[in-house]
Amino acid sequence: MKDRDCEVLIVGAGYAGLSAARALTRAGVDVLVAEARDRVGGRVWTRSTTTGALIDHGGQWIGPGQEQLQKLADEYGADTFPTFTTGEGVEWRDGNRATYAGLVPTSDPAAAADGIEAIFELDLASAEVPLEAPWEAPDARARDEQTLGSWLATSVASDGARSIITAAVKSIFGTEPGELSLLFTLFYLHSGGGLMNLARTTNGAQERRFTAGAQQCALAMAEELGDRVLLSSPVVGVDHGPDGVVATVAVPRDGDPEPLRLRARRAIVAMPPALSVRLHWSPPLPGRRDQMSMRAPMGSVTKIHAVYDRPFWRDDGLNGQVVSDEGAVRVTFDDSPPDASHGIILGFVAGSECRALDGCTPSERAGAAIADLVRYFGPQAASPLEVVEQHWPAEPFTRGGPVTVFSPGLLTDFGPALRDPVGPVHWAGTETATVWCGYIDGALSSGVRAAGEVLAALGR
Repeated sequence: MKDRDCEVLIVGAGYAGLSAARALTRAGVDVLVAEARDRVGGRVWTRSTTTGALIDHGGQWIGPGQEQLQKLADEYGADTFPTFTTGEGVEWRDGNRATYAGLVPTSDPAAAADGIEAIFELDLASAEVPLEAPWEAPDARARDEQTLGSWLATSVASDGARSIITAAVKSIFGTEPGELSLLFTLFYLHSGGGLMNLARTTNGAQERRFTAGAQQCALAMAEELGDRVLLSSPVVGVDHGPDGVVATVAVPRDGDPEPLRLRARRAIVAMPPALSVRLHWSPPLPGRRDQMSMRAPMGSVTKIHAVYDRPFWRDDGLNGQVVSDEGAVRVTFDDSPPDASHGIILGFVAGSECRALDGCTPSERAGAAIADLVRYFGPQAASPLEVVEQHWPAEPFTRGGPVTVFSPGLLTDFGPALRDPVGPVHWAGTETATVWCGYIDGALSSGVRAAGEVLAALGR
C-alpha cells in the first residue's frame, strides 16, 4: 500500500491532531492521521512502571477554566482526583531547609512579599496583551526586545523573590527567564489566567489529575478514529501547491522499500514549529514561517518520578511540594495515586539543570535527583522502589518540552506566521492556541480551530 488518498491529512496524533481529526470526521470529511510514534498522545504519555505505579511522562493536570479538556473528559468518562496538597511544602534556600504553608515560601517574609508583588505586577501587565495578536499590545516592540530575566533583574530587588519566580518559570516553560521574551511571557500568562494561576495547585492549573492517566482521552479519540490513524508513520517531506498536498512517510511497510505517499486536498500539521521546520518542504516554506520556526526552540525538561512503597512524607505533615534554589530538582509534587498504594514524588529538572545533565546516563540523573529528595524529605527518600525518567530533549519526535520557547523579537517580527496557512497547509498544536497555550486544553482548541479553517476552505 504505497499510496493513500484522503480529503485532509493530519500530521501528528497528539491532542491537537486528534481533536482536529475528530472534528473533521464528525463533519463527514475523509481524514488520515500520520503519527511518527508507535502511540498517540504526543507530549502526553501514561504508562505503568515495573512496580505497577501509573505515571504520566508528560502533561498530566487539569484545572478550572480548561473547558475543552473537561468537556472531553466528561464525554469519555475520564475521572479525575485532586492533587494532594494537605500539609506544608518544603523550601530550600541558601543551603537551609524550611517548611511553609500556601503558595509562596515564607522563610524570608520580605522576599515572599516582593515575590507576590512581582507576580501580581506580571499578571496585571499580561491582561494588556491581546490573545489573538500579542504583537499589537501596548509597547509590544519594547517588551518583545526585553527578556523576563532582565525584567526581574530591574524590577524585583530581592534575590529571594527572584528565586521563587525563577523556580516557577523553569517548571512552567522548561527554560531560564533570560531566554523568554517578556512579551511572550505576558501573553502566555494571560492565556492561562496569570502566573499565580499557573503556579497554583488548589484552584489552579495543577488542581486535579486523571485517575487512569492523562493519555486516556487521547486513546479514546484514537479508538473513535479507528484505522484513520497511522502509527509508526513519520512524515519526512511535504509537497504542496494549488492541487493539494502529498506527504512522504519514511518507514517501509512489510519489507517494501518504497515510501508511503499520502495525498490530500488540505493538510493540518500538528507539530511544534521547531519540528515542522525539519520536514522537507517543496516548495520551501515562506521565509517568515521558516525563520519563525527556526527561532522557536523547545524548552528543556526531564520529568523524574521516584516511586516508594508509600507516601512517607505525609507522616511528617508534608504535601510533597518543594521550591528550591539549588540542585537538579527544584520543584516537586506529590504524584501518588488516590489510594496511596504507592508514594510517588514527581520532580522537574528544567532549563540549565536539564541541559547540564543531558550527557549523563539515566542512572546518573536519577542519582542527582535522589540526592536532592534526601535533602528535602530526609533519609527515607534515599531508597525508592524505582526511579523513572522521561528526558524529553532526547525524545526524537519531540526534542524538548514542555513547550516552545519564544525568544526576544520573535512575536513582533514573526508572530502572524504562527497560525497563517501556507497554501493548503494549516497549523495546529498547543503553541498556536490563544487560550491555555502550552497546555492540553490549548492543544484541543487549536485542533478545533484548524479543523474550522479546513472546513471553510473545502466549502463545507
